[in-house]
Amino acid sequence: MVKKILISLLVALIILQAFRPAKNLSGDTTKDISTLYKVPTEVQTILDRSCADCHTNKTNYPWYAEVQPISWWLSDHVNDGKKHFNLNNFANLRIAVQNHKLEELIDEIKEGEMPLESYTLIHTNAKLSDDDKALVTNWAQGIMDSLKANYPADSLILKRK
Repeated sequence: MVKKILISLLVALIILQAFRPAKNLSGDTTKDISTLYKVPTEVQTILDRSCADCHTNKTNYPWYAEVQPISWWLSDHVNDGKKHFNLNNFANLRIAVQNHKLEELIDEIKEGEMPLESYTLIHTNAKLSDDDKALVTNWAQGIMDSLKANYPADSLILKRK
């Protein structure tokens, strides 16, 4: 009986391998944040190392992303990350939304919510040092300060629908 259950599970896992989610590989950067705002090399390095896999249009997938159901979980995780903050789609956002996303970025980093612990558990190099956190949050705050100086205050407020 146990043997039949194990064989059934193995067959199910093998069949699952045929059903794969689409990968995040477009690499489209035409609306990247860097098209609007200067991204210093040090900040870009941190963003590439710690944020890009879930918050851009190109994910570098590890070998285990080829295994179902792990790839479904990773795909959902990446899609959710891009929905909340996509560096490669930033120029498409209204000024108020840009301001809000930068504010969220600062809060998430300061509170230690980003990058996710589930990501840094495997990708240990993605952990942010205190210096990394300061560089990214100061950069984002600088952009917010620039927006504040160049746009009317009411245009930076995210109006809820």
